[in-house]
Amino acid sequence: MITPLRWERDRLVLVDQTRLPAEELERVCGTWQEVADAIRTLVVRGAPAIGVAAAFGVVLAARASRAQDFDAWQADIEEAVKGLAATRPTAVNLFWALERMQRRVLAGRGQPLDATRAALSAEAQAILDEDLAANRAIGAHGVALVPAGARILTHCNAGALATAGYGTAVGIIRAAHERGKLALVWVDETRPVMQGSRLTAWEMVKEGIPHRLISDVVAASVMKRGEVDLVVTGADRIAANGDTANKIGTYGLAVLARHHGIPFYVAAPSSTIDPSIPSGASIVIEERDPAEVRQVAGRQTAPATSPVYNPAFDVTPAELITAIVTERGVFRPPYAF
Repeated sequence: MITPLRWERDRLVLVDQTRLPAEELERVCGTWQEVADAIRTLVVRGAPAIGVAAAFGVVLAARASRAQDFDAWQADIEEAVKGLAATRPTAVNLFWALERMQRRVLAGRGQPLDATRAALSAEAQAILDEDLAANRAIGAHGVALVPAGARILTHCNAGALATAGYGTAVGIIRAAHERGKLALVWVDETRPVMQGSRLTAWEMVKEGIPHRLISDVVAASVMKRGEVDLVVTGADRIAANGDTANKIGTYGLAVLARHHGIPFYVAAPSSTIDPSIPSGASIVIEERDPAEVRQVAGRQTAPATSPVYNPAFDVTPAELITAIVTERGVFRPPYAF
């Protein structure tokens, strides 16, 4: 199985997703600052994977601190938490994992620092292990929604690379493939950073899953031709009412799916649900470097002076989502998680 990140010899080892599919390289992070940079630059991406990486970033900060008393040690960790939290604003798993690590820090007050450092390492590993288990459960729940001989369209990368392993949306696809229910996966290229063509297609090849890569603009055509049975995507943040933020272009697919009478499913661990926000209107949408749109693989494809709007995510209203699949089961509207 593809392992996108692991803790090894007191270092966080990441598959460098910026180098795929041409090169399969790893990035070793020995400081929380290196983890933050890896998150910011998309070396590691996908909401669950970002949360796991950030948790181990806290572990690295706890180990690096030279403080001898709890308050000073906690202050060093808080500095790391703020730095990690500032990397990407939309994926709620990042903040969920950091808050969980902070609670573990507070639980160590009055205990030897070495014991609390060990507890933090165990907590980060638990976050990783729980995510992997959640992904497999999502696949088990979601496969019941997949008809025999299914042709599934997916967007961006919600596979092993976006998680601790196995995947969320791709976890359902893997489960369908394992059970002989899958005929074909339509893989959107996912402009502008090409996570579909670079990452999801790479995973499909690695796992021997039948697929065809398409430009984003082809999705409507294959739907119209009756060649899509369901759409399955991941999520970066789900509001209390079911509104879902995911990679830019997801909302358009949901509209197309509704027009063509195709079920549209979202797959995500329950840690992606943010009950603190009532609707998608409260979700902060990250905007990224204009160069991502003006260039393709480093080659200039637009005038350097052309203004660019480059949101990384959009919000799909709950009423366009047929069901949301988590490790706890399949939820349908009206959503009550």
